Amino acid sequence: MGDVLTVLIPALILAAALWALATALKPRDGGMSDADRYQLDLARRSQAHYAAQVQAAMAARARLEAAALPSQNRQQQIQQHDQRQTLATGTTLNPQLALQLQTLVRNGQKVQAIRLLRQATHSNLLTAKQYVDRL
Repeated sequence: MGDVLTVLIPALILAAALWALATALKPRDGGMSDADRYQLDLARRSQAHYAAQVQAAMAARARLEAAALPSQNRQQQIQQHDQRQTLATGTTLNPQLALQLQTLVRNGQKVQAIRLLRQATHSNLLTAKQYVDRL
């Protein structure tokens, strides 16, 4: 029996030392409980779901606007093109002049735009003013 104890006790001590070493080297979870991990996972999924909903809503809005407004968009494009190209008198404008006029109007210089238009087209004050107001 003494021989068994001399073999068994060191074997138990060795097994305990190996278990302690394996436990010490095992990666730890950083002190997070299961509830904390669940809350973190829930927050991530909620954020992803919200982002997907926002993206879907924006896509639906874009489809709705594209379906509902093509005729209005086309009408606006035609009107803007007409404003750039012709005066009420029916004369055709040089594209460079139209661009200059638009730049002046955007910079708040309507009077200079009217003056430039009158000089270039020899139109009357009322016609030039109406044209510049439509820009």
